[in-house]
Formats: sequence, C-alpha cells, structure tokens
Amino acid sequence: MKNISLKKNEDRRIRKGHLWAFSNEIEEPERQPQNGEVVKVFDSYNNFVCNAFYNKNSLIALRALDREAKFDFYNYAKEKILSAYSLRKALYPNRNSFRLVYSEGDFLPGLVIDKYNDTYVLQVHACGMEKNIEDVVTILKKELGAVNIFTKNEDYFRTLEGLSTEQTVYAGEMKEEIIDDGTVKYKIAFENSHKTGFYFDQCDNRSFIERLTEGKTFLDCFCNSGGFGLHAARGGAASVTFVDSSQEAINQAKANFELNGFNSQSEFFTEEVFDFLEKCKASNRKFQIVNLDPPAFAKTKKSLENAIKGYERLNRLGIEALEPGGFLISSSCSFHLKELTFFEVVRNASLKAQRKIQTVYYNQAALDHPTLPMMDETVYLKFGIFRVL
Repeated sequence: MKNISLKKNEDRRIRKGHLWAFSNEIEEPERQPQNGEVVKVFDSYNNFVCNAFYNKNSLIALRALDREAKFDFYNYAKEKILSAYSLRKALYPNRNSFRLVYSEGDFLPGLVIDKYNDTYVLQVHACGMEKNIEDVVTILKKELGAVNIFTKNEDYFRTLEGLSTEQTVYAGEMKEEIIDDGTVKYKIAFENSHKTGFYFDQCDNRSFIERLTEGKTFLDCFCNSGGFGLHAARGGAASVTFVDSSQEAINQAKANFELNGFNSQSEFFTEEVFDFLEKCKASNRKFQIVNLDPPAFAKTKKSLENAIKGYERLNRLGIEALEPGGFLISSSCSFHLKELTFFEVVRNASLKAQRKIQTVYYNQAALDHPTLPMMDETVYLKFGIFRVL
C-alpha cells in the first residue's frame, strides 16, 4: 500500500469527519499509486490520517475510508453494508425495498445501492469502488441473498472519474419488480426508468402529504412514476392530475394507479409542466394542492443563476394555480441550490404572484439517506409545504 501526504493543515477537514481531499491539497507522491488504489494518507508531519481511495485524474483525489492501521476492503465493505442494512430495517421494519447504501453517508464513498426485494441496483461513481466492486457483489450475494445485481450508473459522475459509461449485470437479470414504499405499490421497469428505477429519497415526504389530501384536488407536476399523486389518492384526494413530459413516465403512473386500485378521479397529461401551468393560468384553472418535484435545474455551480430563475418561475406558476388556502408542495434536488436560497425562491415567487404564504412543513431526504454533519455534500434535497392565501 502506497503513501500519500497532505499539504500543511489539509488534514483538518478529514479529521473532523469529511471524507474528501482535493487534488490541490495533496503532495505529489514519490511512488505514484494506480487510480482506484487504496493508499495510506499522512499529514504534513507524517502522522497517519486514514486509508483512502486515490484517483489522480479526479478533482476528488482522495476518498477517505477507515483509520485502521491494517486495511482489508472486503471486511470493511461487509461491515458497512451490514450496518447500513441494520439501520434501514430498524427504520423501515416492514419494507423490503429502500436505499441500502447512500455513498459517503454510509461511509462507502462513490457507491449507491438501492434494494428492490431481491434485486440490487448499483451506482458506482468512484474509481476505487469500481476496482473493488466484485467484493461488493459477493457480499450482497452471501450476506443478503441478492438474486439480481446490476448497475444503473449516471454517465456524468463516471466521466468525472475517468470510468466507462457501460452498464453491467453482475448477477441474475434486469427484470421488473413490484415493490411498495410501506403503503403504495409500484411496478419498476428498470430498463426504461430514471436513476436506479425509483426515487426513494421522497418516500417519507410522499407519506406525509396524505395528511392534507382528503377531498382535495391535487396536481402532481413532474409526476414520474406517480409517487406523490398516488399518495394523494391514498389520502382520499377527490381528484389527481398527473403531468410529465415523458410518455413513459405517464404510462408508469397510469399503471401504478391501476395497480393500487385507488378511487380518486384521475387524469394524465403528457406535456411540459411549464406549458401546462401556463394553460392553467390562461384558463383560470385552479387546484387545492399543487406538487412541484422537478429534476435538478442546477447540475453545476455555474448553472445556478439560471436555475434559480427557473425554480422561481415554476413556483410562481404553481402558486398562481392554487385556490386561496391551498397548499404548494415544492422540492429541489439540486445540491447547489442551498436551503436558504430555496426559501428565497419560494418567497420571491409568492411576491411576484401577489399571494401570502405560510411555511407548514420542511424536510430533506428520507431516513434511508443518512447525512454526515461535517460533509455538506451529503445533503441535497429540499422539500417544503406552504399554505398559500
């Protein structure tokens, strides 16, 4: 195992609990490790700091693992995966589907694992994790009885790490699954679905909105597979309107609505959300609850300014589509849009719509997305419910 030295004082953040060191924070090693190799990290005084994945081609040059003098990846990964599993079963004892591993949040940097019954879907976004992925596959088989294991990687992150963008089936097949989030059922068609197949991060928030939906008219924008609208129906909504630009998403939402046998009236529109809301404004069509759960508008820091304008316009249109006393449910999964800015966006949108608002509820990602207090990068989702007067 080769050694890497940090520049003066660059060990402080890692010692406090952050898991990254950047390329400009390390000294050029005398013996160049291979990309993805586990290295021993030392401070500028030659004191041992941690073991870490190394990648000279990435801005994130080091991803910290443990601080044991002797390091074995298999045993490390096994302990972390089983610990993550134990936490999820304690939080969701009646569920067989959830985010099993949340990357740095579970001390397994660059690895996401979503569990769908006996199917495990991986996202591998670190060179070091890619190099050791067969150990992860073995652990999932031996310890958790995994039948199907395959990747649904995001090209953007793998490109940053210098990794291939090809997807891999490690065990079994990429077959459909029917899961539930504790109460609502979903049919997951992995080949045609976004991300790993399902957005587990909003599960707790979807359940929460059922408190508000009885007898209400509910608009679910960017509905994807229908999660929020389905929970609105479960909560007794009088009607649910699903809108998404993707025909495949609308097909999934329809199938999931039928799968659950809900009694609410339903309608489905394959249309750009901005266009649909503009039409609602022109025709003075109003709802009692409007849900906005868009994709990330700000994928980079450079795109944040334009993203803020987009979020503001979207929330203004959502507010304008509400009856007095209705509820705006607004989310942002853009990491670069921070919590304070999120609230500013909704506030500014309400001012432009000339409507008063009250904050009723605020939350982040579901409990199967644990975050690290010293690592802001593990926090990304903003979810707010606002009463619009």
